Formats: sequence, C-alpha cells, structure tokens
Amino acid sequence: MKFTAEIDVMPLKTLLDPQGKAVSSSMGNVGLSEIGNVRIGKHITLQIEADSKAIASNKVDEACKKMLCNQIMESYEFTLEEI
Repeated sequence: MKFTAEIDVMPLKTLLDPQGKAVSSSMGNVGLSEIGNVRIGKHITLQIEADSKAIASNKVDEACKKMLCNQIMESYEFTLEEI
C-alpha cells in the first residue's frame, strides 16, 4: 500500500519566531495592519510504502523525530492518506 503524508513543522509556541515577527511587523506597510502574530514553519509532503496505515504512521513519526523536526525548537503534526 502507498500513502501520502502531509507534515507541518512549526516553531514551539513558547519560542520567539524571528521570521514570523518580521512578517508581522511588515503587515502594516502593505495595508494589512489588522494581521498580527504570524508564525512561519514548513510543510513537507512525502510518500511511503507500507503494509498498513499504522506501520506507515509509525514510519512517518520516526522520520519526523529523526530528521524532519528539531524537537527542541519545533513541533509537528501530520496526516496520512492512502493513494
């Protein structure tokens, strides 16, 4: 079975997000002063082949923990769909 994983990695809410802060403070310059508290992360899409959705989910979780996310500074969430 083949699956597609959609992974969102974001800075922890307790940490400063310098890129998000810069974008937030620039919103007023483009006429969007009502927008604030911007947080910027990354979105990762990958495909995985596994015998079941549970196995695929475990493998994606392992990839996030070992390579895709720095758990000291970031959190992650993912969805998994069979293709």
